[in-house]
Amino acid sequence: MKRVSTVTVRKRIVTVFLFGLLLFMIIDFRLGYVQFIIGDKLMDKANESWSRDIVFEADRGKILDSNGDILAENVSAPSITVVPRQIQNPQKVAENLANILDMPEKKAYEYVTKNESSVNIHPEGRKLSEKQEKAVRTLNMDGVYLAKDSKRHYPYGDYLSHVLGFTGIDNQGLMGLELYYDDKLKGEKGSLSYYSDAKGKKLESIADIYNAPKDGLDLKTTINSKVQTIMERELDLAVAKYNPDGASAIAVNPKTGGVLGMTTRPNFNPENYQDVDSSIFDRNLPIWSTYEPGSTFKIITLASALEEETVDLEEDEFDDDG
Repeated sequence: MKRVSTVTVRKRIVTVFLFGLLLFMIIDFRLGYVQFIIGDKLMDKANESWSRDIVFEADRGKILDSNGDILAENVSAPSITVVPRQIQNPQKVAENLANILDMPEKKAYEYVTKNESSVNIHPEGRKLSEKQEKAVRTLNMDGVYLAKDSKRHYPYGDYLSHVLGFTGIDNQGLMGLELYYDDKLKGEKGSLSYYSDAKGKKLESIADIYNAPKDGLDLKTTINSKVQTIMERELDLAVAKYNPDGASAIAVNPKTGGVLGMTTRPNFNPENYQDVDSSIFDRNLPIWSTYEPGSTFKIITLASALEEETVDLEEDEFDDDG
């Protein structure tokens, strides 16, 4: 057998050592890169893959009059979110939801068997009544969640309907002040995040993460609800007496230009705007139906002439021969 020299053995040992050291450095560098450079990014992707979110709507900001009286507010009306993979008996759950939500059982079954992480039942499962909410809570069905939600309520009914406007099913402003200040009133959504396995079943050993919604800002107007009530009453009397095609009234503070009251006929209830034709709610007559002041402005020019003492009503004469 050929003997290997000591020098050759040393070279081989050094080569293997250097190769192993290089490999160790590469692995160490890679681990450091993953841990410190892209660790947060990978963790976010893992959380996104494992976690499921149930969205909670923020409370929309209130609309107030100049004295702080509420003109528009929110009332609780939760919505249903279904996690199909957590449902053990889809047929039974579909039957229960169909009875509670007054919807076809076939349609409810399609919702509870969808191949999705979570499903919102729309529109039947949105903005539940107190009776529907109580029924869902009583049955306590696995995979069926009540997500915090609300709907808009206008305490004065059809008062100021064209001014306040109304919101849609997602609490988005669609008209009037609700639309104009929507970005300030709507707030930011929150969520309840939970972790699930590959089959979508909730991991009970890991705590849920709750991100509270951020409520919208309140809007204080120049409206005076007492002035508004008087205007609404008088306009109702005028409409009842003369039966006009339309009528409008507006009260303005002459010192500030602030609108104290504004109303239009025909009007509508903002909570049930779908019940009337769009021609009734799509225009606010005191603003939309503008026209020149005409002869009424002569009072302004006469007052100016008197203040500047350019005319004397006792001595000056003016003959208009037409």
